[in-house]
Amino acid sequence: MKISYNWLKTYIQTDLSPEAMAEMLTNTGLEVEGVRPIEKIKGNLEGVFVGEVRTCVQHPNADRLRLTTVDIGGESLLQIVCGAPNVAAEQKVLVATVGATLHFTNGESITLKKGKIRGEVSEGMICAEDELGLGTSHDGIMVLDASAVPGTPAAQHLNLQSDFLLEIGLTPNRTDAMSHYGVARDLKAALLHHQQPAILTLPDVSAFQPTTDAAPITVAIEDLEACPHYAGITIQDITVAPSPEWLQERLKAIGITPKNNVVDVTNFVLHEVGHPLHAFDADKIAGGKIIVKKLEADTPFTTLDEKQRALDAADLMICDAEKGLCMAGVFGGLTSGISAKSTSVFIESAYFNPTSIRKTAKRHGLNTDASFRYERGIDPLMTDYALKRAALLIAELAGGRIVGTIQRAGNPAFAPFVFDVQPQRINNLIGADIPEATMRAILESLDIQVTSKSEQVWEVTVPPYRVDVTREADIAEEILRIYGLNNLPVSEKMSFSWIPNPKQKVERFRTRLTNLLNGMGFSEIMNNSLSKRAYYEQLKTEELGVDVLNPLSQELNMMRQSLVPGFLETAAYNQNRKRPDLQLLEWGKVYGRNEQGFHERSVLGLMVTGQMLPENWEQPAKAFSFFYLKGVVRELLTQLHLTTATETILTQEGFFSDAISYSIKNKPLATLGRVSDVWKKRFDLDADVFVVELDAQLLFQESGKHTTHFKALPKFPSVRRDLALLVDTSVSYNTLETIAKKMGGKLLREVNLFDVYTGKNLPAGKKSYAMSFVFLSEEKTLNEQQIEQMMTRMQAAFEKEAGATLRG
Repeated sequence: MKISYNWLKTYIQTDLSPEAMAEMLTNTGLEVEGVRPIEKIKGNLEGVFVGEVRTCVQHPNADRLRLTTVDIGGESLLQIVCGAPNVAAEQKVLVATVGATLHFTNGESITLKKGKIRGEVSEGMICAEDELGLGTSHDGIMVLDASAVPGTPAAQHLNLQSDFLLEIGLTPNRTDAMSHYGVARDLKAALLHHQQPAILTLPDVSAFQPTTDAAPITVAIEDLEACPHYAGITIQDITVAPSPEWLQERLKAIGITPKNNVVDVTNFVLHEVGHPLHAFDADKIAGGKIIVKKLEADTPFTTLDEKQRALDAADLMICDAEKGLCMAGVFGGLTSGISAKSTSVFIESAYFNPTSIRKTAKRHGLNTDASFRYERGIDPLMTDYALKRAALLIAELAGGRIVGTIQRAGNPAFAPFVFDVQPQRINNLIGADIPEATMRAILESLDIQVTSKSEQVWEVTVPPYRVDVTREADIAEEILRIYGLNNLPVSEKMSFSWIPNPKQKVERFRTRLTNLLNGMGFSEIMNNSLSKRAYYEQLKTEELGVDVLNPLSQELNMMRQSLVPGFLETAAYNQNRKRPDLQLLEWGKVYGRNEQGFHERSVLGLMVTGQMLPENWEQPAKAFSFFYLKGVVRELLTQLHLTTATETILTQEGFFSDAISYSIKNKPLATLGRVSDVWKKRFDLDADVFVVELDAQLLFQESGKHTTHFKALPKFPSVRRDLALLVDTSVSYNTLETIAKKMGGKLLREVNLFDVYTGKNLPAGKKSYAMSFVFLSEEKTLNEQQIEQMMTRMQAAFEKEAGATLRG
């Protein structure tokens, strides 16, 4: 939130510097993230002074130049060469001295240096209007009034008031401070606590007087729950024109572009007291009546940004007798706003239900100054003041005439928050012994009334604008932030309780696997648990998704059912930034619901895409493959002693076109696959993407059942044998590996596939697998007869169970 230092000081009398004010506000909880100067003119005319031309003679070496001496209040006169035709002795002028930087109206800048012009020394520059950024005239130098005092800084002479912008990082609960007056309220409390004078004032609106004229526009509410109170006033005979300079400067200081004297007033009052207003062209209100109601679902409505939106049945609208005019508290309509031709205006000031406004704003993806405040809860008692303040300003600045009385609907009375607190309990919460008199003084400075019910209990009455103060803990926070966290005693002793956490074992397990995968080249990422419903609508799953009832956006309207879409978004993001080669891991949760209700699962996801090895002089580039990721999974299972996991080939599964699944004891453990071309195209991905999702909870449970035993390294040598098998193309290596391990027994230590061949010289529908087998006994050296027996037994099993034959 942006606060103007000068604007703020119109509501509270204080001599605090911008820096001191920023520190005090930060200490009260309104953290000032930055203070920067606001310059009406770039450079603020630094180094430019009022001067008096003492002498002015013809330049000895140039017909169009004058040689002058100028007094700027220093010890000696400055000699300045000037080419302006209107320069003359005894004039009061603006002089830029050596070292000053001038910012011209056309955007150029120069820094003055001492030098010679046609042989004569020039120690400055007598300036024209455009050379100071004060206008566009370059006909001659600026000549000041004779009363100007030489030596006066130009900024001071021209009354260029310096201002400062305070950037406040406001927390969402502090709606009471979303205005200059709201910040001034907090500043007053802090100043009083520090025994400094603080007088808080609001501009007087007593000049607002109802007229006897009949109000041309009346108001009515059909939904009092969504709009408890609505008020408005009509102003006729206005002239829409640019705002006066003071109003434009106020708005520009906080980054708002002025539009016209009517709209600028509503913006000014909004940032003055924090109450949103809306201005309608009164002549465009059909039937002379404003009705606050809800329209039918899918009713089209065009907003100020020229977009047509389909309304929801729950959207609260400001309507006339024929049509919708404005999305209540969110955004105005295109046809009902103020234009240069408007002659009458109807000003709206209302209190809307924060929940209703928040849902409408989120539903349509809108975030305006008005909705930002309404959805957090504004001061309901500021409705009348804001309306009167705006009406008086518009009548003054636009030459308008207030017609009739304020038209109201609903109940303008809002009860304060009343509850009991215990002073001793507050001190216990704070961790200090603050005197009760100090507590009372702080609360009263915050407009919180205190009434003693007994020595131990107070009854506090909190004004309705403090929607964040509704319980004892909130009162403790209010006292503490004004008292000052820095004033609390700091103990040299630190005490804490340690409670054994069963999740520590899970965290150690997770850290172990993460470190293992990091060593393989995987980098950990963390994607949002919120995802897009459209990702899962076409998937054939037994589980239903978990929708977000109040989504932040249409892109985040569902809890994710898989890590795959997040991986694909990440791959696309990196590919578009020339980083296509990725090895990523993510620990996360996925969500779903079925007949038993809602549930969530912890998942470990791995993704590879792009090049595994970059090209170089020794070898060509090598892309990641399905089998690389499968090897990673097998290594994980080996490290966790889960080698009994079974594989099942899947033709198509979810996001995958080619996939396999793993299971342990008939429990699904993982699904690994190549992302289908349909999903690649959807994310505009060039390279193949391979992903595996593992059930992290099942991994943890099953790996914990294994006990590690250590034994000595074998003393006897191993023996390797190779076979080249001809099999049908439908036979997988996994089938052959399973047969080999079953027949090889304990002596078979390793099985490896080192070559696959299909094509020329092979029968149709056949492929060749070249496999190696490593045998080892821990008790003796194996002889040739034993090896041949095992190889013969395995070969027979290959022929019988897989239809394999030896390749000649």
